[in-house]
Amino acid sequence: MKIYLDGKFVDRNDAKVSVFDHGLLYGDGVFEGIRLYGGNIFRLEEHLERLEYSAKAIMLQLPLTRAQFSEATCETCRQNGLTDAYIRLVVTRGVGDLGLAPWSCPTPTVFIIASKISLYPAEHYENGLAIVTVPTRRINAAALPPTIKSLNYMNNILGKIEARQFGALEAIMLNDQGYVAECTADNVFIVHKGELLTPGASQGALKGVTRSTIFDLAKELNVPIRETNMTRYDIWCADECFLTGSGAEVIPAVKLDGREIGTGRPGPITQRVLAAFRKRVLVEGTRI
Repeated sequence: MKIYLDGKFVDRNDAKVSVFDHGLLYGDGVFEGIRLYGGNIFRLEEHLERLEYSAKAIMLQLPLTRAQFSEATCETCRQNGLTDAYIRLVVTRGVGDLGLAPWSCPTPTVFIIASKISLYPAEHYENGLAIVTVPTRRINAAALPPTIKSLNYMNNILGKIEARQFGALEAIMLNDQGYVAECTADNVFIVHKGELLTPGASQGALKGVTRSTIFDLAKELNVPIRETNMTRYDIWCADECFLTGSGAEVIPAVKLDGREIGTGRPGPITQRVLAAFRKRVLVEGTRI
């Protein structure tokens, strides 16, 4: 495996960052999780735009232009002979002194990994996931905006640990008002009376690239869609539910907190969305 690291391609075992890198010390940095399908990097431009916005929000000066990031991402896939992959593009604050001060880090660190990923066993895409609600609440958007895709994922990790303790692969996280924010690593959608509903960023949801794709597909499929406040009750009583993310793609959820959602099987709108998504990813994006 070849890793892009600060302008060079190095072997996996040689891809190292300093223990003084603030990305390691403080989670100070931003990243994108991107997918490659059949030699097509899905919505690469949208991912790079979000990277730029995240970096601007934390006042991190990106060391490459969007075109340079795009070429480095494509070349990482070429170097590894990949046509289908999960890509992790990371920009850290870089090496600096001990202490929080970001201005002690003169040069950001950039690395890109292209490899395989399988978040959920294949059978769950056919049969659906049983998920739970965890006690850990999503960080308030006023404390850490969910629109910043930062390296600090401890809040999500605590939720993931609790999900595992409850025997689930994924979990719903509520915000401090008790509304559904998102899952530990995915956005959440429900179907209610033929309409698609999902929490907004103001409730703690990441503005996911796959999430935005669902809005486009809903229009294509002539399915009404909107953002709304959502409670656990709304999911319990929904007709269908599915989760989205660059890693997870589109995966049905058929049970929450021991309660079957709808029929307890992936529903027809979920199946239509999934089929349309799998077609879209092969044609929209950047060819490597």
